[in-house]
Amino acid sequence: MSGKDEPRWLDQTEMTAWLRLIAVAERLPGVLDSQLRRESALTHYEYQVLAMLSDAPDRTLRMTLLGFQTNATLPRLSHVVRRLEDRGFVERVVAPEDRRASNATLTDAGFDALEAAAPGHLNAVRESVFDNLTSTQTEALSDALAAILARIDPLGHAPQDPRDSPA
Repeated sequence: MSGKDEPRWLDQTEMTAWLRLIAVAERLPGVLDSQLRRESALTHYEYQVLAMLSDAPDRTLRMTLLGFQTNATLPRLSHVVRRLEDRGFVERVVAPEDRRASNATLTDAGFDALEAAAPGHLNAVRESVFDNLTSTQTEALSDALAAILARIDPLGHAPQDPRDSPA
């Protein structure tokens, strides 16, 4: 290999950060999923779907947008929404503006389930992540993740705190 074809190897600091990022990305969802299943009979992904719908206008999103926001394929999302429909938490209807598309709407029962699950989930997030960080570390983490997301999600489909939007 010539010098220009040589891979840009990670230095020790980068490798340590990378391995830690991967470890968190692989382990944190399981921790959150276990807590939600145990305390609320919801998976972490089901909770995400309900949360995204609760923040949407009229608690309704087009399925394709919900898939973008929850980083799911439409078949996976459709399967999960069907399970949530069976529990009375979500209703799926034909989109009035485009009859080829479907909208998902959070029902009152779904909102109640989300509201009941939120305190335990919040506690798990705090215990697993934020209780271990100083406010300076939390800001640095947020800034670092924003830089990564700008590169891997240039269209901004990842969920965002509406409080971060300009007024």
